[in-house]
Amino acid sequence: MTPPGLRPPPPTGASALPAGTYQGSVVVVTGGGTGLGKSIATEFGRLGASVGILSRDPGHRAAGVAAVEAAGGSALAVACDIRDAGSIAAAFDAVEAELGPIDVLINNAAGNFPVPAEDMSPNAWRTVVDIVLNGTYLCCRDLARRLIPAHRDGAIVNVGASYAWTGGPGFAHSAAAKAGVKNLTETLAVEWAPYGIRVNGLVPGLMPHEDETAAIAAVPGKYEGQDTRVPAGRVGSPRELAWAATYLCSPYATYISGHSLVVDGANWQRRHTVQPPFTPIREQLGRPPFGENPGAPRPPHGADAPGDATRDATRDAQEDATEGATP
Repeated sequence: MTPPGLRPPPPTGASALPAGTYQGSVVVVTGGGTGLGKSIATEFGRLGASVGILSRDPGHRAAGVAAVEAAGGSALAVACDIRDAGSIAAAFDAVEAELGPIDVLINNAAGNFPVPAEDMSPNAWRTVVDIVLNGTYLCCRDLARRLIPAHRDGAIVNVGASYAWTGGPGFAHSAAAKAGVKNLTETLAVEWAPYGIRVNGLVPGLMPHEDETAAIAAVPGKYEGQDTRVPAGRVGSPRELAWAATYLCSPYATYISGHSLVVDGANWQRRHTVQPPFTPIREQLGRPPFGENPGAPRPPHGADAPGDATRDATRDAQEDATEGATP
């Protein structure tokens, strides 16, 4: 008989904190219009926060605002490219002009797609690292430079990934960037604690949602038997990550800083006494042996290939956090 696993979460609409916990607070969620970011933004709105939804895509911004408002909250859509410090400053200015001083920042926006490291173009590497690591730092920096002179407390949550600890075959760009985010989280927690600013990490596991990118959804076997691949016996729900985010930024967690909270049903832990047979990443992704792609010209060393698929995959990559577990 198969053990039942971890029980399912409370229903949609339930909250982990008392109603009104964030009444009067202003929360910014980058990439808050899709997937996990949208769920996080919605839960903050449900608890009374005014939420700034930051994204490059107007459709995503509108979706985030609609989700927050449907839960009874209020939200503001603001255009922002987190790779650009000027764009971040302008977006934060717009939020504060409309909603008031920012209290909470959720760095959720990210870029990710599967690719063997040897196939990855330099542009693909730069783009993902720029969004995930540089963008997270720039957003943290901008908020801190507002809070510190004003002598105001604040809370920051950086959405991470479990392959920051384990490595991420097939996702070298994202894994390296997320490892940087984990270290950045721990460093900033120490530097900014004297100012009353808490900085924590939040790591999602397998949490399927309707906004998963085509590149992630195309990973072979991704949706086959997902529940059976998790020690918990089920995948997670985006609202479970949202509850964790609202807790970490709340008055009930004021002594928690520099911590990375993993919400994944123990999925990232080793689960074999003896490791199963190894399958190379190219085989897992259904890629032919390197250099055996008929008709595709080999680019010069260090150059991007014409029409490089990895370059195309980064084009709209700034909207949602990466999954924290291997698909």
